[in-house]
Amino acid sequence: PVPPPAERAEAAERAARLLAPLLPEPLDHVLLQADLTAVAPGPLQRPLAEMLDVLADVESKGGATVYRFTPASVRRALDAGRTAADLHAFLAEHSRTPVPQPLAYLIDDVARRHGHLRVGAASSYVRCDDEALLNEILADKRAAALGLRRLAPTVLAAQADPAALLEGLRTMGYAPAAESAAGDVVITRADSHRTPPRTPPEPVPEGPPVPDDTLLSAAIRAIRAGDLAATAPRRPSGTPQAPGELPRTSSAETLATLQAAVLTGQAVWVGYVNADGAASQRVLAPVRVEGGYVTGFDHTADEVRTYPLHRITGVAELEED
Repeated sequence: PVPPPAERAEAAERAARLLAPLLPEPLDHVLLQADLTAVAPGPLQRPLAEMLDVLADVESKGGATVYRFTPASVRRALDAGRTAADLHAFLAEHSRTPVPQPLAYLIDDVARRHGHLRVGAASSYVRCDDEALLNEILADKRAAALGLRRLAPTVLAAQADPAALLEGLRTMGYAPAAESAAGDVVITRADSHRTPPRTPPEPVPEGPPVPDDTLLSAAIRAIRAGDLAATAPRRPSGTPQAPGELPRTSSAETLATLQAAVLTGQAVWVGYVNADGAASQRVLAPVRVEGGYVTGFDHTADEVRTYPLHRITGVAELEED
């Protein structure tokens, strides 16, 4: 098990006390030399070692550590926020020898050139030969969202992307123009609306398709359903209206006949009038009668269908051969 933090801290302190007599005392100084190096005759205190790692490069290690000062290492310290005065004071405080003139010159020379060039991020810019107009834009509170700042008397940098900058300036009442990387005005054209190209028609086959098992099975089912609908005899359960037509039956008779067909599994003749008023006769094998609807397999259409009972004009049982 991992010991609690208090026990770990106590163990670390105890180990430090036991090792302290066996280790050299950290030093708070180095020896600066005229060849732009510094020698640490032993281990250094942590703040001194961390600062030297920024200000100089380690050249060799051993009983003594040798650090070398270079323009790149001095620039690294300046990039970290130190000034030339800070570096001079640091070296004078932690060196047992005077600061050599070559090292002082190196620091001053790098510091003099440091920061002459500035690099930053900008999403877009605004340029105009009229400085007064740019001053007016900078003073406008509506331009705050664009993140404008002056880079030169005739150039403003913006944090907004070019499209947002153009839209923002136009909203403020100005008429800016977009500019390309080469400095030319970008001409925008309205999107043209054109019909898509026509897709080539499907090639016309030279002959009828070769029938497969699925097509043949569907054809056989359709033929059998048509034969059954055309030749199935019917036994009327009411008074015929005319030769070849189904008798009209009452709602009670229709419901009773369909329910009986559900129980026996027999198909029946059904007279049906659709929503357009067209009458038809169908051979239906009911499987469910409920809620004012009858559902069953329609042999005439060769599929399961559902019909409302109020549109059924009459039913007749199929006569047995």
